[in-house]
Amino acid sequence: MELELRHLRILCTIADTLSLGRTATVLGCSQPAVSSQLMRIERLLGADLFVRGTAGVTPTRFGVEVVVRAREVVALADAIGWRSTAERLGAERVLRLAATNTPILPGLLQRARAVLPALTTQVSSVYSSAEIVALIEGGRQDVGVAVDYPGSELRHSEAVVRRGIVTEPSFVALPVGHPASARWDVSLLELAGDAWFLTPDDGAGWPGVCYEAFRAAGFSPAAVHEFLGDRDQLQRMIADGLGVSVVQATCKPYPGVVVKPLAGTPLWCRYVLVWHRERVSDKMAETLFGAALAAYEELIARAPHFQAWAARHHRTSRT
Repeated sequence: MELELRHLRILCTIADTLSLGRTATVLGCSQPAVSSQLMRIERLLGADLFVRGTAGVTPTRFGVEVVVRAREVVALADAIGWRSTAERLGAERVLRLAATNTPILPGLLQRARAVLPALTTQVSSVYSSAEIVALIEGGRQDVGVAVDYPGSELRHSEAVVRRGIVTEPSFVALPVGHPASARWDVSLLELAGDAWFLTPDDGAGWPGVCYEAFRAAGFSPAAVHEFLGDRDQLQRMIADGLGVSVVQATCKPYPGVVVKPLAGTPLWCRYVLVWHRERVSDKMAETLFGAALAAYEELIARAPHFQAWAARHHRTSRT
């Protein structure tokens, strides 16, 4: 066996999801296949890369080092791929792109334009991930950036291709005066008495997965505000002490707000690229996927709370 780019992508996905099962879901294969590939890679390298446990996997010291190098190689390969395909793709028809509420979108578009300056995109904001899939299946959109959740993957017909971009832990936004705001991480049970800002049904499992996490923690929220609006307004209301909210791991806190990881990481969200297999070429899909992944990496670099969570987890895994 020789180490190939696909093997490095598998390692990066395992490190992102911390679960062989979630990795299988992201990559569209079976969990035994992922486990078998990981064992072959570890045999090739001569050491364990991840410690298996009942709650998932954690990287070893050597595993952290390998994943860091793997990300560098994958990013370089993606960059080479974007440049090499740019001339061949050329100026295609207007690409219709639907996107849910995701911070990946600006960076994705910026990178796609840099690689394919002749490409014209038409962007539509669509909250429901299920609706994005329906629009693509119905021929009204070509490609989309959607979300789903481990164990609640998006459903679609054979006409649509789905590829996971990244699976990230969900964090919580609190007012700075909250009793739990000084903690490194916050358990859901500590927030049982708080009002929650929750976005409405997204057609992909939310807010059901959140309510399931509440029940698993042993409580029902004291009050729920259904809110789908401006992020600045949401953070202002949190800063004023009107409630707390689940937020994306790369969320930048505003004055008066702190963003904390949830103890035990009970909630995960996956960003997904979906496209119509007959209207979007494989090369175009690969270009958009690479742009989305690079955009996410840049977001991580600007999110110190996420970096602290990852660093603490890796330190813990080495002991």
